[in-house]
Amino acid sequence: MHVVLPGDIDDPATPSGGNSYDRRICAGLDEHGWSVREHPVPGEWPNPDAGARTALTRLLVDTPDDAVVLLDGLIASTVPDLLAPHTRRLRLVVLVHMPLDDEAEARALATARAVVTTSEWTRRRLLTRHRLPADRVRVALPGVTPAPVATGSPSGDRLLCVAAVTHHKGHDVLVDALTTIAGRRWTLVCAGTLTREPDLVRLLRERLAAADLDDRVRLAGPLTPVALDAAYAAADLLVLPSRGETYGMVVTEALARGLPVLGTDVGGLPEALGHAPDGIRPGMLVPPDDPVALAGALTRWLDDGPLRDRLRHAALARRDTLTDWPVTTARLAAVLEEVAE
Repeated sequence: MHVVLPGDIDDPATPSGGNSYDRRICAGLDEHGWSVREHPVPGEWPNPDAGARTALTRLLVDTPDDAVVLLDGLIASTVPDLLAPHTRRLRLVVLVHMPLDDEAEARALATARAVVTTSEWTRRRLLTRHRLPADRVRVALPGVTPAPVATGSPSGDRLLCVAAVTHHKGHDVLVDALTTIAGRRWTLVCAGTLTREPDLVRLLRERLAAADLDDRVRLAGPLTPVALDAAYAAADLLVLPSRGETYGMVVTEALARGLPVLGTDVGGLPEALGHAPDGIRPGMLVPPDDPVALAGALTRWLDDGPLRDRLRHAALARRDTLTDWPVTTARLAAVLEEVAE
């Protein structure tokens, strides 16, 4: 089986949920008995230049007839014209992490024998936008690696945000919210690449300095796996103020440690947050792009000890219901086996 991946799949400077998912399923499929050949394609996907398109074209042409080819949607959804000549010759499967919602994506997905999404929300969106046959679109939710429970602090004032610092992830909204609760005790660590939107990073640093918060907010950049584990272990609350999420793997990574989550009510994020078996959410959801609502939720978390206890209890209960990576791999493998028949 051939897996077509973004060229930065293993770049430690640009970690992402999509790359982490791809890496996990490649390893899992290998353990599942598949002979996996990985093909990282260079280029700034989903905006490939001529060189990236040429590299992908050459790869597809060189792939033997009747091969199963799993393509990351970041690549496949942007180049329907390159996929179309191989629709009958190759058994194409597209893995969609983030829907692009455009005509190119619709035409690209039409070339695939199956489409796999990483959330139920994404599946519903693709079916609605592109009118794909429902039986061709499957879901393989991201797994999560078991982790020790974070002990938490009595005051709950150690906040953590794990996301690339971009407009889409809402760091500007979070900084605006924090400036309104500067009188309370809290610290924030932001773990995620700082290179994608340097102008935004500069603006955030200026805002933090102007509000005299630069010593309480640490823009840490991408962390190594060991350092990220330590950041989760030291945190009380994960804050994810995204303007959009197809799932939010960092949400389940936090829940795997019993950490409550304060996120936005967008896309697949509520699906990732889920509920404890008793129906209680293991965190709070606020509207996106709303610093007032976010500040209000942070205030409730910091001021209300019984609320923190309830949410921690719910997060611990939700921890036991999370999907692990072997289940994710098995679901994806089942789709590939059908395509291969």
